[in-house]
Amino acid sequence: MMEHRKLKFAIFGNSYQMKKSAAIQQVLTMLSVFGAELYVDKDYYGFLCDHHLHDLDTAKVFEGDDFDADFVISMGGDGTFLKAASRVREKQIPILGVNMGRLGFLADVCPEDIGRCLDALYHDDFSVESRALIEVTTNGEAFEGFNCALNDVAILKRDTAAMISIKAHVNGQYLNTYQADGLVISTPTGSTAYSLSNGGPIIVPGTKVFSMTAVAPHSLNVRPIVLADSSVIKLEVESRSHNFLVAIDGRSEKCKEGTRLTLSRAPYDVQVVKRPGHRYFDALREKMMWGADTR
Repeated sequence: MMEHRKLKFAIFGNSYQMKKSAAIQQVLTMLSVFGAELYVDKDYYGFLCDHHLHDLDTAKVFEGDDFDADFVISMGGDGTFLKAASRVREKQIPILGVNMGRLGFLADVCPEDIGRCLDALYHDDFSVESRALIEVTTNGEAFEGFNCALNDVAILKRDTAAMISIKAHVNGQYLNTYQADGLVISTPTGSTAYSLSNGGPIIVPGTKVFSMTAVAPHSLNVRPIVLADSSVIKLEVESRSHNFLVAIDGRSEKCKEGTRLTLSRAPYDVQVVKRPGHRYFDALREKMMWGADTR
């Protein structure tokens, strides 16, 4: 086999996918064939060793954000990709999503394609898409943990009974007070996730907007709204239970009533690897099952 230049890969994965070990082995074997330098997230490395997966002899282990690489590989679904992005943060390392189950929007390479995909990476035959993130601050301070969302920020009621009241200002102008179970502020990347299930619009990646969609609004007149991603969104929440949840890409924190949230575009983007021939509309048609009804 021809000699390849050395590329470093940092690997994150979903440790709950016991049944997918054959697919994981396929990816590890191909990385080994290409002579890749491997760095594996500590938790995932433990999982791989427990399942006796090979081609890990030369792999190095890292924790937290103590890694550097030419590419990050996320092995799992879109959820695993979001977690990998939350560890890459401002490093600007392009992320490749290898899907171990059903193809996703972010994790869109199947294990059988990994050989072709690596070949494309080694020959610089790929593109990188910049995806905007939403940054959340509370009362002027950074939100606990990683405070940026690649998909969405959801403000949600905490108890089962009463809805919450969310007063929204955009660029200092009052917009609306949402009486609802919640409000989802989504990036174009996240527009096909929780936002869509609440009736939000599909937004093509690269479009410089965010959307705001209410969850089960009390008034049927409330509609999703699309805002420039340069907007600064300020939210104040009232709740009968005196607290509510803020979920950043699904990771939720409890907030006290009266907490003022500010949402704006993060100062950096996430870089997503797109292999040659990948087309967003093809993925969209397949995922949405458009054309399945052949009348």
